[in-house]
Amino acid sequence: MKKNVGSIDKVVRLIIAVIAVYVAYKGIVASPWDYVLYAVAGIMVITSLMGSCPLFSIFGINTCKVKK
Repeated sequence: MKKNVGSIDKVVRLIIAVIAVYVAYKGIVASPWDYVLYAVAGIMVITSLMGSCPLFSIFGINTCKVKK
């Protein structure tokens, strides 16, 4: 896959993942939503580490700087 996630976007995704796991772990939301938050956190971590987001590809978004 082509890289389309920039460094700032990666950090933001990791921060969102940490917050989602914290909220789910502490039980701040109702039980079925815990699993949704864990899934969102997992997706955010995976796309951050891979540097590629399938939704960005579909919509043509690219936050990665182009090297010349």
